[in-house]
Amino acid sequence: MSEIKDLLKAAGYQATIGLEVHVQLNTESKLFAPDSNAITEEPNTHISPITMGHPGTLPMLNEGVLKKAIMMGLACDCEITQKNHFARKNYFYPDLPKGYQITQDKTPICMGGRIALVGEGLSKAYAPLHHIHLEEDAGKSIHDDGPDTLIDLNRAGTPLIEIVTEPAMEEAGEAAAMLQEIRRVVRYLDISGGNMENGELRCDANISIKPVDAEELGNKVEIKNMNSINNVRKAIDFEIRRQLDCVKNQKEILVETRTFDAGNGQTYGMRFKETMNDYRYFPDPDLAPVEISDAYLAEIKSTLPVLPVQQRAKFSEEYQLSDYDVALLTEEKETAGFFDALCQCTQNYKAAANWMNGPLKGLLNDKGMSVTESGLTPERLAALIRLVDENQLSFSIASQRVLPVLVDSEEDALSIATRLNLLMVGNEDELSELIKEVLLSLPDKVAAFKKGKKGLMGLFMGQVMKKSKGKADPKKLQQLLQQALNEE
Repeated sequence: MSEIKDLLKAAGYQATIGLEVHVQLNTESKLFAPDSNAITEEPNTHISPITMGHPGTLPMLNEGVLKKAIMMGLACDCEITQKNHFARKNYFYPDLPKGYQITQDKTPICMGGRIALVGEGLSKAYAPLHHIHLEEDAGKSIHDDGPDTLIDLNRAGTPLIEIVTEPAMEEAGEAAAMLQEIRRVVRYLDISGGNMENGELRCDANISIKPVDAEELGNKVEIKNMNSINNVRKAIDFEIRRQLDCVKNQKEILVETRTFDAGNGQTYGMRFKETMNDYRYFPDPDLAPVEISDAYLAEIKSTLPVLPVQQRAKFSEEYQLSDYDVALLTEEKETAGFFDALCQCTQNYKAAANWMNGPLKGLLNDKGMSVTESGLTPERLAALIRLVDENQLSFSIASQRVLPVLVDSEEDALSIATRLNLLMVGNEDELSELIKEVLLSLPDKVAAFKKGKKGLMGLFMGQVMKKSKGKADPKKLQQLLQQALNEE
């Protein structure tokens, strides 16, 4: 149980947390206009009369957006709404060119569903969803240059799905785990990059506290402007503490929107929270209802890739890996796919996991590339693992000398090891000659060993290994060394 949860429990309270997560979809064009949806640093270049809301222009739904939203809904076990309507959400803000946002109100494209929660110390396996709806993004206000506010409308009209949870989470760790899983899922589905640092994944958190036995929720505070999962965690923890302090000091918890300052880890009031009626929703007269057929749903469902929750189950149950290994191997779709293929080429699943999470991961991180960008294949890595398992290569030489060449070339592991003269020395005559040289050079140590200082065996082993340049077979070496010392 977290420290914050302990504090609440001691005071007789519990927190209620709900998230509103915006995911920017990676279509080529925008939700209702042909403008490019690509990220660009040049302001106000990916715009058109439709995006700007000029008189006489008409929006047209991008079918690719519809498909990606349905994919997310199916991945989250949602019920797909088969007759969809779009609505206008009216509010004035400088970065909203039309004066309204096209969204979904009464008929979100996905209803219900859940997101898996993965991590240590979590009391829940899933976070329930209320719905997922489609909407267009607003532009961007920039306050960095002097006293003026600059407007970049490139982002206006960008397709979003908004994932709205039920108010069912109780601590920041659950919220963080949910965001991490959403990021995994959208990347596995290839519908978004899911990067918070560039706005592809954005999160607002609704937080309230109430007495444990109370049925009605407390006053809700919404926190905005959190640009990392770690900041979401910090903001929620701070806000729960702040609300608990208000209760203890008999201060009212205001229903408001607050912002989070990552510099000092505190939230600050921005404005009193708007109600739903303030937006004056009404059906968009320029967009016809969208009907989704059973056949279209079945077609999309048949194209879904293996999802993170399915990979975790397989790696845990079939490959018998630890939770730690499973978490690392399933974080990215490419890594999980490569490992799954690797396990079709070797039965030593634990060694395969150790290689993926250890030497290979370190090497690829140093090179700044993913496993799919390297020259490595599962078959060639399996061959290297097999050489180590068969004592033809030591692990250290395999990982430090052979693996780097394997990643950068198409040469197989045995060829590399042979060409570089790295294969283990297992020939008894060669090892016996090396042992003889070492023992002759250390007569005093040999005498001490015979008098009972058996710990010197490590010294002899190390010296022979050094002479063999690390290529001596350790098991055979120890056997021959013991024999030689007994004969002395």
